[in-house]
Amino acid sequence: MEFTHVPVLFRETLDSLHIRPDGLYVDCTAGGGGHSKAIAEQLTTGRLIAIDRDPDAIEILQERLGGFPQVRIVHDTYDNIRSILNGDHADGILADLGVSSYQLDTAQRGFSFHKDAPLDMRMSKTGLSAADVVNTYSEPELFRILKEYGEERYAGAIARNIVRARQEKPIETTFQLIDIIKKSMPQKAMRDAHPARRTFQAIRIEVNGELTGLDRALDEMFAALKVGGILSVITFHSLEDRMVKQRFQSFAQGCTCPKDFPVCVCGKTPRAEILVKGTSPSKTELEENFRAHSARLRSVRKLKEE
Repeated sequence: MEFTHVPVLFRETLDSLHIRPDGLYVDCTAGGGGHSKAIAEQLTTGRLIAIDRDPDAIEILQERLGGFPQVRIVHDTYDNIRSILNGDHADGILADLGVSSYQLDTAQRGFSFHKDAPLDMRMSKTGLSAADVVNTYSEPELFRILKEYGEERYAGAIARNIVRARQEKPIETTFQLIDIIKKSMPQKAMRDAHPARRTFQAIRIEVNGELTGLDRALDEMFAALKVGGILSVITFHSLEDRMVKQRFQSFAQGCTCPKDFPVCVCGKTPRAEILVKGTSPSKTELEENFRAHSARLRSVRKLKEE
């Protein structure tokens, strides 16, 4: 199995973690091991925990990181980080969100709208699939996820036509779904980007519980840091980036007294300082990796416990 993934914002991400040779680090989305390997190479007495929910990723991580005795590989989801750490606290935590190049490029995984394949999209390869969503969700439910998770302008028409089409026969492949999407949109809406991009994003987020999992995981990751530890997160679409930005801002918020109070009476001080506010890939990186165009890196340092 060839698990290829080009880590975006590679150097910027490693620099943001301020890696110490004796530190404890967690790569919450280890994937093909690009970031993990680079972190492990900088450790001496330190340790790295590499987590991924995809069993294919776990298999390749065992191959690529097997020579690093300081690395522990865990097949789990990142919102379980505190139970994985089992009382330890990390010097640095990284989460590279979104879909890996391997998942997109492996047709049978059903993530890509460029290849005809079974509708799957499951990162864990278990549980609810994309086919289950399009064939069993009600029209209002489909509309909600397309609108909320895909910010799809034509969510109503797409949801309506999905329900109509599945009454004739089940929707089982990516190209079947794409045909329905195309028939639901005016020609002018298909000029700038692939017409299925937003719908596929929405269904993938629903299948994998990406935003609900991230909402809980951000608090869990921050709680799992040592004081002085750093949390760095790479996002790939506006919904998750907005969530990360707002949560980091809440960590960094201090006094909440009304602005007209002459002195602070709440006594609240920031729990974190923001180190990286939203770094984007360089022009050179974008030229070398077109999938990096929407990536954003944000980073915070923990200043105190609750």
